[in-house]
Amino acid sequence: MNYKAKSVSAVLCVVFASGAFATSTFAQDLVYTPINPAFGGNSLNSSHLLATASAQRSATAIDANDGLGGGAGEDATPGQSDADLFVRQLEGRLLSALAGQVTDAIFGQSPQDSGLVTFGTTTVQFTRSLESITLLITDSLDGTVTEIIVPQLVTGNS
Repeated sequence: MNYKAKSVSAVLCVVFASGAFATSTFAQDLVYTPINPAFGGNSLNSSHLLATASAQRSATAIDANDGLGGGAGEDATPGQSDADLFVRQLEGRLLSALAGQVTDAIFGQSPQDSGLVTFGTTTVQFTRSLESITLLITDSLDGTVTEIIVPQLVTGNS
């Protein structure tokens, strides 16, 4: 080997050695920082993340009415028209009002000891005793009977 080759190899050894020491000198721990504020990230990222998610969202409320019926919100099921949904919601409200009347008859201003309420194929019979109120709900269409027993609140002042 000549003098130039020895000096070049010595210089390369010094460069590699100093490079190895330099990288270990500047090394640091890798720390994960979340971006989403919901997971501990910077709260200033909220609007940017929301705008990005909104821009990527392909489905909209208008897309929900895709010809399968429904389209009137989360209560809609495929194949159900808006009229069907309206009838179902109206029935629910009427049954709720009827349940309110039965509750008033049992617990209202002038509670009754017993009573019978019939609507459609359903009969609700209630009986009040000292310890409980018993409700028998009978569906004459399929013969099912549901019994609900509600304990009465007994206080020392009565």
